[in-house]
Amino acid sequence: MQSIIDSINGIIWSPALIYLCLGAGLFYSILTRFVQVRLFGEMWRLLFSGNSSDKGISSFQALAVSLSGRVGTGNIAGVAAAIGFGGPGAVFWMWVVAFLGAATAYTESALGQIYKEEHEGQYRGGPAFYFEKAMGQKWFAWIFAIATIIACGVMLPGVQSNGIGNAAELAFGTGDIISTTMGDLSLTKIMTAISIVLVLSFIIFGGVKRIASFTQVVVPFMALTYIVIACSVIALNLDALPGVISAIFTDAFTPMAGMGAAIGWGVKRGVYSNEAGQGTGPHAAAAAEVDHPAQQGLVQSFSVYIDTLFVCSATAFMILITGAYNVHGAGEGIFLVQNLASEIAANSPAYTQTAVEQVLPGVGKPFIVLALFFFSFTTILAYYYIAETNLAYLKRTLKLPGFDFLLKFTLLAATFYGTVKTANLAWGLGDIGVGLMAWLNIIGILIIFFISKPAVKALKDYEAQRKAGVKEYTFNPEKLGIKGADFWVKRYAKQSGKSQAKQPEKELEKELEKEIA
Repeated sequence: MQSIIDSINGIIWSPALIYLCLGAGLFYSILTRFVQVRLFGEMWRLLFSGNSSDKGISSFQALAVSLSGRVGTGNIAGVAAAIGFGGPGAVFWMWVVAFLGAATAYTESALGQIYKEEHEGQYRGGPAFYFEKAMGQKWFAWIFAIATIIACGVMLPGVQSNGIGNAAELAFGTGDIISTTMGDLSLTKIMTAISIVLVLSFIIFGGVKRIASFTQVVVPFMALTYIVIACSVIALNLDALPGVISAIFTDAFTPMAGMGAAIGWGVKRGVYSNEAGQGTGPHAAAAAEVDHPAQQGLVQSFSVYIDTLFVCSATAFMILITGAYNVHGAGEGIFLVQNLASEIAANSPAYTQTAVEQVLPGVGKPFIVLALFFFSFTTILAYYYIAETNLAYLKRTLKLPGFDFLLKFTLLAATFYGTVKTANLAWGLGDIGVGLMAWLNIIGILIIFFISKPAVKALKDYEAQRKAGVKEYTFNPEKLGIKGADFWVKRYAKQSGKSQAKQPEKELEKELEKEIA
């Protein structure tokens, strides 16, 4: 099974996908004139503006749901794997993919807002919706929706829960070994799996509002606590920091494991962690209640910084500054750097736990278990919401009675299975899911750009209104030549009577025409 999964991953995660991720990020960075830098202050302002409604959640709640998907086991075990297989230089390429990916995140999330729909009393949107409406290719949208339901409902939850199970076992021991139909399993992992599934069941049966309410409290608190612990570890080893930074930049171009390994693992784990281009962020972005689609695109762009430049960097510095890592060579059992026992898996939270434990004895193991539980648990919640949204998309055309319950049951089963099984198998399945979604989404948003440029037009429209100093932002897709944005067409028609008299219309018109031209 493992060899089959590895072979599939070798095809999906070929150099072509790595260059596609980096290339798309660079492409949209140039087109938006590096929006991730120019409008950084605006991102911060928008983060705390806006309110929820009966149909949509607030910008901050949407960010929290999105971050719950981005900040997960990839920030702890994923970073360790990048270093373990790609060397310290892999961290540099994680930074690169995050910086460029912020522009991709703006683009896909703005598209999610532009082409969203109102479905059963709440906003729904995502790649499947904008592929159908902007590309006019329903078959492509269906492929993405089905692939995403399989990826987020079956393949990816196990990666998150596996990290929790491994961390719990490292912290508390295996306990009794129980013989089951799935093989010999540790009692610790079984009890951990049961606990996760019980709490998860309570939340996912409560809908998106309950998911948003839970994540908006847990994610910021846990991320901040994690960064504080990381800063403590770094501060107590401050003399080693210059050497670590030097190793990251030096090894990025002449790495010990080969330049291809550093780039490959840095991009793979960078995309897995921050999800820019993967197509998951637009689902949460579409659920937000905002005045203009570009606003949520900017907020979601900021989330990439939080995920990779803050949380992933914190993990990387802890591991490298304490030397709590090995670097695997080309063959089995061959190490280019070996600081830890050979049996310690790179695809696990062990490196991070060891790093914290060295500096803060008695804190590292239980703290990483707690951090992984909340990070990974909230990520599983985000996966459920994404899978449910794509199922809702399919149900617009087909009647699928009982599929909502089947999705919940399958995700819970996958979560349980991932908790108790091996890390390599879980990560392999997760990489397949991430890779498939990334291929489909990045190709799709590039095609959409060449058809009508909706995300770029929306950004120019927003900046023109901002420059004109309007008090209430509006979005008129018809005027911008954006077709298929039915939600915003209807909304603008309702708003136009009330808002037009308040805005400096003539000045705004000239500014918009100039910017769009």
